[in-house]
Amino acid sequence: MIDTILSGDRPRSMTLAALLLIILVGLALAPFLFPGVRSLETAARICIFIVLVASYDLLLGYTGIVSFAHTMFFGLGAYGVALTSVHMGRGFDALAVGTVAGALAAAVLAFVIGLLSLRVRAIFFAMITLAVASAVAVLVSQLSQITGGEDGLNYLIPRELTPAFRFGEAFGVKLNGRLLAYYLVFGACLLLFLLLLRVVNSPFGRVLEAIRENDFRAEAIGYRVVAYRTLATCLSAAVAAVAGSIFAIWLRYVGPDTTLSFSIMLDILLMVVIGGMGTMYGAVIGATLFVLAQNYLQTLMGSASDATSALPLIPDLLSPDRWMLWLGVLFVLSVYFFPTGIVGRLRGAR
Repeated sequence: MIDTILSGDRPRSMTLAALLLIILVGLALAPFLFPGVRSLETAARICIFIVLVASYDLLLGYTGIVSFAHTMFFGLGAYGVALTSVHMGRGFDALAVGTVAGALAAAVLAFVIGLLSLRVRAIFFAMITLAVASAVAVLVSQLSQITGGEDGLNYLIPRELTPAFRFGEAFGVKLNGRLLAYYLVFGACLLLFLLLLRVVNSPFGRVLEAIRENDFRAEAIGYRVVAYRTLATCLSAAVAAVAGSIFAIWLRYVGPDTTLSFSIMLDILLMVVIGGMGTMYGAVIGATLFVLAQNYLQTLMGSASDATSALPLIPDLLSPDRWMLWLGVLFVLSVYFFPTGIVGRLRGAR
């Protein structure tokens, strides 16, 4: 049963299996284990970024394609839901139409980029995707009458997914639409992750790995490398767009900084490297650690600074204002001690 759900891709490490189980249970029961707005927001972001990072790892880790346009596809999905919600009203039909439209638009754009660009290699393709993503970000900022420009778009979602919809209380937690919205996010992201896990462990995924290792040999034995790369790019883009749609439903706001920012692209790269490239489980570990650090490292440093206030120099080094510095240090240390990512190290230790 477990093999079927995981598509035969077991963790192959007791420590890794325990970590994955803790994360799964923690996310599944987050509203009850960690009550509060901030913790629920953190859990939802972890779910969404697990899918986003896993979809990018399909390109980078499994196919060997370096792309800087992933946040563009993420943004297309988010703006798809936002625009349909603005123009069609706050119904579930608007969410469905926006999600499908965003995924199709991302897949078509990825198909065009793939056909025109995947014949070039490595850094040249990366630069093309960066240029296209930058152009789309500028276009979204300029078309203020449609996209809201730099201010973005606020919109209404179905009342059943908002805190105004209340239906009781359990274990000290208010049962309302926000709770339903979280479990919509959790369930959708879990299904998308299992779908990606199935893809990379299928014959199609094995061909992608062969192309990553030696594309000339894969071409020589009969596989059309450009076709497989283009299909992988389209699939990755569509999943990223759906993740963007889920993010838009959760956030109820879309803007260039929240979905199209290049800093999000850098965060995705960091999560992939920290977790481990070429393994879907790396997306789970990397996204969880990174989002937790983003949300709680500053608070922990504030507590540490107060606790060491009697000591010289240390309180200044641990000042919450320097949390980005220590986040960078943690990243450097993780790359140094885990060059194959956390998942690669744990599997290697076994």
